Amino acid sequence: MQHLLDKRLAENRPVGVTLIGAGKFGAMFLSQVPTIEGLQVRTIVDLDIDNAKATCARVGWEDARISSTKFTDDANDALRDEQCEVVIEATGNPIAGVDHALAAIEHGKHVVMVNVEADALCGVVLAQKAQAAGVVYTMAYGDQPALIWEMVNWGRLCGFEITAAGKGTRYFDGAHQSTPDTVWEHYGLTSDQAAAAGMNSQMFNSFLDGTKSAIEMAAVCNATGLLAGDDGLTFPACGVDDLPRLMRPQADGGALQQKGQVEVIASEERDGSPVFRDLRWGVYVVFEAPNDYSADCFRQYGLNTDVSGRYASMYKPYHLIGLELSYSVFSAALRQESIGHPRAYVADAVATAKRDLKAGETLDGEGGFTVYGKLMPARASNSVNALPIGLAHDVLLKQDVRQGEIVGMADIDGLAVSTASAMRNQLLTGT
Repeated sequence: MQHLLDKRLAENRPVGVTLIGAGKFGAMFLSQVPTIEGLQVRTIVDLDIDNAKATCARVGWEDARISSTKFTDDANDALRDEQCEVVIEATGNPIAGVDHALAAIEHGKHVVMVNVEADALCGVVLAQKAQAAGVVYTMAYGDQPALIWEMVNWGRLCGFEITAAGKGTRYFDGAHQSTPDTVWEHYGLTSDQAAAAGMNSQMFNSFLDGTKSAIEMAAVCNATGLLAGDDGLTFPACGVDDLPRLMRPQADGGALQQKGQVEVIASEERDGSPVFRDLRWGVYVVFEAPNDYSADCFRQYGLNTDVSGRYASMYKPYHLIGLELSYSVFSAALRQESIGHPRAYVADAVATAKRDLKAGETLDGEGGFTVYGKLMPARASNSVNALPIGLAHDVLLKQDVRQGEIVGMADIDGLAVSTASAMRNQLLTGT
């Protein structure tokens, strides 16, 4: 890509970008922009324009760069810019994200989908529409799903069978019942400290209650074809040294239901003690040697394996989210290639009751007080007509749902009309 970029630089044709959403992910990307040759952020779209400008100043943009960049709260206006080649959707709102991605595709723009909530909801259809339009729809490099996709892709191209793939996270007993009122005690903050730092309790809670993990692993399944376990994610405590032993099938002494499965590993034991050499910030892949010679090479070159020597692991200890995002931008614009995108509807992230819910209550979506997202195989989600977590915001229950039960479409008083809900139906029906 550097060679291709050098050619663009010689032609004085930087890659034009529109960023939609100047939150944390967007801010990290923007902080890198001044040092990235050949990339021009032409427009920043945000509901709070003053805050978006303040974010640019905070991350190191000089006044001249800020004044030469267009700021707007109208995404459709930004998409009319003919010099914009790539649209980064970073709002985190699945309903808005689908609208923005579809509009970008219709305007002939490549889409870097930071918004994994929208991707897990109906990214398969968005990717199909992008392909039909001759543009790229891609995951966001730097975020864990794209990094997992990269490792899975690497393993398969090398001729290894992928046994497991996933990421690390913090998890503890009772995490699924965490709410915005209890979240800060787990981060070691008071609510006042979090508010002063501008931290959104519901957003941070989605990382803690397992929802974000379910959404991200659904995206990984849909992009790679890896499977979700029938019981969803189980969050076994596991350090990097134990990956080949634990992340193998139960039949071989591991924790997996089957080969070729996603799983998220916990960075602490259930008693709260830290896991030795945890992978809280990273991603991993476990793969199997196809023959005895390959297994011998694993040993000879120092790979970490299980006792049989057949299962081995590779991992990346960190991910830098927005600091790495330009890699996806350049891949789309210069090579017309994605850094992973959904190919089939394999898994789902569905709304599951955090507590006993009563008819007449209103669901408050990802990271809220009422439901968390649970990973399910697509076939299982379809069999119960489950409500995806991406559509579970501001939805009225018409009947009781007990704690731990999946919220079905039959349990709610319908969905608001949206492009996302229509596209979701298109995904399920194949029409």
